[in-house]
Amino acid sequence: MLAEHTEIEKQLADPSIHADQAKARSLGRRYAELGQVVSAYKTWLSASEDLAAAREMALEDPSFASEIPDMEEALEAAHEKLRTVLIPRDPDDARDVILEVKAGEGGAESALFASDLLRMYMRYADRQGWKVELIEANESDLGGYKDVQVAIKAKGNVTPEEGVWAHLKYEGGVHRVQRVPVTESQGRIHTSAAGVLVFPEVEDEGEVEIDQNDLRIDVYRSSGPGGQSVNTTDSAVRITHIPTGIVVSMQNEKSQLQNREQAMRVLRARLLAAKQEEVAAAAQDMRKSQVRTVDRSERIRTYNFPENRIADHRTGYKSYNLDQVLDGDLAPVVQSAIDADEAHRLAHAGE
Repeated sequence: MLAEHTEIEKQLADPSIHADQAKARSLGRRYAELGQVVSAYKTWLSASEDLAAAREMALEDPSFASEIPDMEEALEAAHEKLRTVLIPRDPDDARDVILEVKAGEGGAESALFASDLLRMYMRYADRQGWKVELIEANESDLGGYKDVQVAIKAKGNVTPEEGVWAHLKYEGGVHRVQRVPVTESQGRIHTSAAGVLVFPEVEDEGEVEIDQNDLRIDVYRSSGPGGQSVNTTDSAVRITHIPTGIVVSMQNEKSQLQNREQAMRVLRARLLAAKQEEVAAAAQDMRKSQVRTVDRSERIRTYNFPENRIADHRTGYKSYNLDQVLDGDLAPVVQSAIDADEAHRLAHAGE
């Protein structure tokens, strides 16, 4: 890995490499990932040498012996850090994502909760320094969302552990809310739910080959709020990938061409995710997170408004600052999933 890091460093210094942006981006991310290993290795090596030197000097001068326990602790910490960074990561961790929130059981209340979830992710993304791009939104009558899709992107080349996918891949599943709906006149607490889907974004169209003969493309008139083109032109697009049955509809943009481009973008992300899940299932790939390999219909988290409580049912995380979490303070909740994933990967490191 040290040799690979040195080799990539040479390649990145070659200006011709940057003519292929996709390749340069891929090399840059691998270089950043290996950089973590190089740094951890150097720290471990230095700690090993310092301890060996201290033990040798302590044989001649006993006063050096007092420094040995601290050095042993430093070496153990460096060893554990090196062991952790050597465990293979999810290769998609540095990718950007396409995130979709869908209203579920609960009608209008579920749509309003979907809007709350989207706001939470947007505020969290802002705190992380990420950019959010609205792709498609299907609003409900009370101002919530029946279905909304956004692209969330990191700024610049990031290390895998800083990637958007590395943080948000754990969000997929059913999110349950318990609160008094705005439509409830008796003040009774209702339970409803919204679903979240997260896909790693495809950076290079060549990553996912799509045969145009496998696509059925339908156009129709947009509906809902919008500009002059709404309900007057066939600008909305529905693309069906016949082999998998995946359907993507898009009407947010004003032109049919723009909607088609956005629909293909989402379709590529879904096909990439489906392909990866299939490969992982066939190989029983242990790199996939234990907290992420769940049925998408599984309830992963509960948001209880009367108690101001949020609870993650996979990791056991619980706190009573729901208002702050919905305002974007999602980091501790996400970290609980990252920690559970890391513990799982460490436990299966030798398999």
